[in-house]
Amino acid sequence: MLTFTIRRLVLSVPTLLFISLVIFLLLELAPGDPMAQVPLTVPPEVKEKMREALGLGQPAPIRFWKWLVQFFWIEPQVLIDHYFGTTFSQGDLRVISWQTRSPVMDIVIQRMPQTLWVVGTAYVVAILIALPIGIYSAYRQYSWFDQLGTFVSMVGFSVPPFFSGVLVIVIFSVQLGWFPSIYDTTHVVDSWDSFVYQMKQMIMPVMVLALQITAQLSRFMRASMLDNLNQDYVRTARAKGLSEYVVVMVHVLRNSMIPVVTVIALGIPSIFGGAIITEQVFKVNGIGQLLIGAIQANDLPMVQTLTFIFAILIVLFNLIADVLYGILDPRIRYD
Repeated sequence: MLTFTIRRLVLSVPTLLFISLVIFLLLELAPGDPMAQVPLTVPPEVKEKMREALGLGQPAPIRFWKWLVQFFWIEPQVLIDHYFGTTFSQGDLRVISWQTRSPVMDIVIQRMPQTLWVVGTAYVVAILIALPIGIYSAYRQYSWFDQLGTFVSMVGFSVPPFFSGVLVIVIFSVQLGWFPSIYDTTHVVDSWDSFVYQMKQMIMPVMVLALQITAQLSRFMRASMLDNLNQDYVRTARAKGLSEYVVVMVHVLRNSMIPVVTVIALGIPSIFGGAIITEQVFKVNGIGQLLIGAIQANDLPMVQTLTFIFAILIVLFNLIADVLYGILDPRIRYD
């Protein structure tokens, strides 16, 4: 397993380099000009100097190489300097946002807590709800609980977040007045009352996101459990006199978790990527909203950095899912 993990980590380096090149080329071919937001009264020679200051006057290969050096070499040094008080990155040029003229990673770190609070909580809640529902629905197939779970899952799949988000705002915020309709990202938790308010403003966006994630995970869990409940090893375990709890919750559940682990692991990067639609509906100032704003403003360094961070997370959690396969199923060995 250790050899497999090291080999996959080594292979991930050229994979990520290729992904970064593809992202860079796609953004180069995309229409739009960062100078489009500049007022028309600005003279052309000033615009040209502004383009050169942003690095747009250099050839594409040089700009791509500079971005690689900044992302993989300078930004880690900035992180080390922050935690250990060193000066490795002093005087080095970081990845700068064209829109705010500030380092991209600083903006990402500022927005990340809001995204983790909302999307991360929704993902954890969805997993805690979806797995028991999927297990019990499969064990009691075609019961009223299974039919109710199927109906709720269909609703979760069918209703888009921009509709369910507005619906819960109308019901719980406008009509009942229980929760605030807009997420206050400047709110600081420093007392019990402030903590209660934080929980209140999180309930609706977490509810909308958790519904969608629960619908997906519960259906995967149910299908995987049904597939394993009919296997020969289950009949053998029952014939040996094992209790129904041990058969279902130990033997069947462990094998059924293998495909579900893939869905959960590959969904974790979405926590860091944010929920673009939900963040727009509830005005959560997170990563998803940051990406949308960067795309609208043609802020290529921000878009390039964010999309590449998502790619790193996907490759990393794909590896974690593969490693978990070997832990869940002893038959899987990586030689």
